[in-house]
Amino acid sequence: MRSWEFWTERSVPDPWGGSSTTTEQTLNEQLLLAVTRGPIQERPDIEVAVALARFAHEQFEGYGTSGAEISQDESIIVMRALKGVLARLGVTTFDPPFRDFDTFYKHWRREGAVGGGGWQARRDILDEHFDPLHTILDEREAGSITSTLATAISPHPVTGWPRVDEEVSELRRHFESASTQQDHSNVGNDCVAVLEALSATVYEHGKHQRGDEPEPSVASTKARLDRFVEVELPGSDNAELRKLVRSAIEFAQAVKHRRATVSRTEAGIAADAVILLANVLRRIHLA
Repeated sequence: MRSWEFWTERSVPDPWGGSSTTTEQTLNEQLLLAVTRGPIQERPDIEVAVALARFAHEQFEGYGTSGAEISQDESIIVMRALKGVLARLGVTTFDPPFRDFDTFYKHWRREGAVGGGGWQARRDILDEHFDPLHTILDEREAGSITSTLATAISPHPVTGWPRVDEEVSELRRHFESASTQQDHSNVGNDCVAVLEALSATVYEHGKHQRGDEPEPSVASTKARLDRFVEVELPGSDNAELRKLVRSAIEFAQAVKHRRATVSRTEAGIAADAVILLANVLRRIHLA
């Protein structure tokens, strides 16, 4: 489950009385209320909790900085749903000193997160409470998926990069249930989604750009990840590792586009490759 699934769409009539309508994105309150009441049929609680924790974090960060996409009343619904699903999972350590936007505002003012540097101070407040929750939930979810795909040698079952871990979890889940050629081809789509999450996470244009070239788009995964490893691992001694990164990217993209012939073996190899690539890049990033 991804955080964007907590949105839905509704038709809005023409305010001038015309026959045309427009479509707008709105919070899926019905889904959140169902999550608050109990497990939903379509998704296990751990999967919902992982996505909902990220969604809540994003919305509170937006409120504390550039603007949230939900209202004060909706922030109450989101936090109630999150607390409800966490209670069912037995996660009791998440207890922030705010329960909605208004109480978050009062909290950050008490903490002095105002004026110059206020936005970053508010992000730090949220990270203090949400990051440990993300870690707990990601590790719990990783342990709940019995997967035949590769696991990292690292003692940590997740990378700690929320977006990357979210996409890897989806990749594992989809590979487990894949049974048709179309399913296996779609695993290639998940592999590319992992690569794009990595691209967005590790590439820093000011550090990794080549000359005065414009910043490549996040979807230009090969260009961005190539530049990352070229800068972080320069020299002939690291040529093989740079080649490994390029090969993993190219194979994952090939599986995505080879719809008519892709097999479970090929899909599994591509998935293994991007999972291990994520952990390789994490090691490089921490070096």
